[in-house]
Amino acid sequence: MLSSCTTGITTKKSSIPDKIYFSSSGFALIYNDSLYKEKVIKVKLNNENFEVAHSSLKKNTPIKIINPVNSKSYKTKVKKKSDFPKLFNVVITANLAAELELDLSNPFVEIVELKRNTTFIAKKSNTFDEEKNVAEKVPVKKIEMDDLSKNNTSETYKSNKKVNFYLIVSDFYYESSAITLKDTLTDKAINNNLFIEKINNNKYRLAIGPFKNFNALKSTYISLNNLGFEDLNIYREEK
Repeated sequence: MLSSCTTGITTKKSSIPDKIYFSSSGFALIYNDSLYKEKVIKVKLNNENFEVAHSSLKKNTPIKIINPVNSKSYKTKVKKKSDFPKLFNVVITANLAAELELDLSNPFVEIVELKRNTTFIAKKSNTFDEEKNVAEKVPVKKIEMDDLSKNNTSETYKSNKKVNFYLIVSDFYYESSAITLKDTLTDKAINNNLFIEKINNNKYRLAIGPFKNFNALKSTYISLNNLGFEDLNIYREEK
């Protein structure tokens, strides 16, 4: 669940007691060697393979990466753990981006940790199955997610549908808490499009939007990062 500490990570309890599985959504950084040379990412990946680097998941953690635009997904394991700009949720190779048919101008993905299995084999699947419901509904009719690629070495895949993007700042138990933070951020001139959505009687969501594309929301995202809000969830409304 999203917390008032404004993390972009959602978690889902498994049938195993005390085990929490990781899931999150956000923009993917498409790897190329210049990112390593410029120290944007501290590890090297092989763009000829389907490899993934993550900032918090350990090496060999089994995961599924999903492109919510076309429901394509790929099961694999985290190749390496590394720090990278918090604007991005994951680093993937160009071949994996092509496999998922990501729109490289808006490469939004969903990551779901899978139950460990000694016979796990990395493989792709084209079904979205239960992962469709991992993230809670934001105040839009349909949720999808996007990512930005700094790599132009592979073909760009684009959706013909119009979309808007929303930054989820935080969820609160009390509406008054959401209002207080909204007023504070407004005073700091973060963005004029802050709004509060009532999710249920015990949850109020502070969000910003809509944004027309990734570049439009990037400056707001960075401004919130500078204020200590990290790993913000980004949702997309399809029209």
